[in-house]
Amino acid sequence: MLPWSADLAGRLDEHVISSALLRDNPLKDPADRPLTVYVPPGYDDDPDRRYPVVYVIQGFTGHTAMWRNRAPFRQPFPETADAVFARGEAPPALLVFPDTWTSYGGSQFVDSPGTGRYHSYLCDEVVPWVDARYRTLDAPEHRAISGKSSGGYGAMITPMLRPDLFGAFATHAGDALFEYAYQGDFPGVVRILRDYEGDPARWWDDFRSRVSFTKPGDEKMLEIYAMAACYSARQDGTPELPFDTVTGVMRPEVWERWLAVDPVRMASRYAEALRSQRAIWIDAGTRDEWSLDVGAEAFRRALLDNGVGEDVIHFELFDAAHGGIDYRYPLALAWLCARIAP
Repeated sequence: MLPWSADLAGRLDEHVISSALLRDNPLKDPADRPLTVYVPPGYDDDPDRRYPVVYVIQGFTGHTAMWRNRAPFRQPFPETADAVFARGEAPPALLVFPDTWTSYGGSQFVDSPGTGRYHSYLCDEVVPWVDARYRTLDAPEHRAISGKSSGGYGAMITPMLRPDLFGAFATHAGDALFEYAYQGDFPGVVRILRDYEGDPARWWDDFRSRVSFTKPGDEKMLEIYAMAACYSARQDGTPELPFDTVTGVMRPEVWERWLAVDPVRMASRYAEALRSQRAIWIDAGTRDEWSLDVGAEAFRRALLDNGVGEDVIHFELFDAAHGGIDYRYPLALAWLCARIAP
């Protein structure tokens, strides 16, 4: 609760990883990325012991430095996670905090011609880099991924796409059921773009030319433009919105590209990967501004309908909005670690 950083029982190792996959990305964002690894207490005492790993990923506009942010009367997650291990509330594990920030604010942890190969970066560069330098248990049954919001989205889709790497996950208010999570903001974007003759690229140029978030609607516009860059960019990298920017009429062929990567709809296509998971934590606040509690319920139902056992899933809705739910992270961490421990 103190407003200053606390001493850790474990430690945080700060690294920089140079990515070949992010080199020459379409936004010219850095290919050298910070990577933080939390090492639990006792790691250095037994050089033969190997550890499970939990990858912790950020929400939209997140980057690794934000893990040190200290809200009033709250500790940042590295400290609350450290307390879980220091108090013996969970088997020890390594935590990995990768950076997948983009100039649009985020990557959604997918490979896209609009942003870059961030899914491949996480899976094919970060995971092997960590396994080569730390005493990890290099198997999906001992590797989990966790995140909130866009990070929760990444935590849902990554094990579906790569069950050979990840065998458990936790999603806190993760983006799901896109017709509720995103579509309600589309009319507002149309209104914003009236000042830019319906051209989102003109808004983007204006946004970059001034102090950010100084015009009404900047947050909403950035989010939808960024999602289009991740979900429906043209091959030349141009974000393509799933609706007519003047009339607001939906463009079904583009919207279907978004729906194809909605976790609720992905579940049936990746049912075998989901059935292979050892542990799945799903939670959200019942006052979530993007209705992600509804998405959480729909995702849970999709898991059950596709043969995932109820005993594998922890599902919980609680009284909260989208923000301020970081106190949930150590709860899910302890639950995951108990299930991926050897």
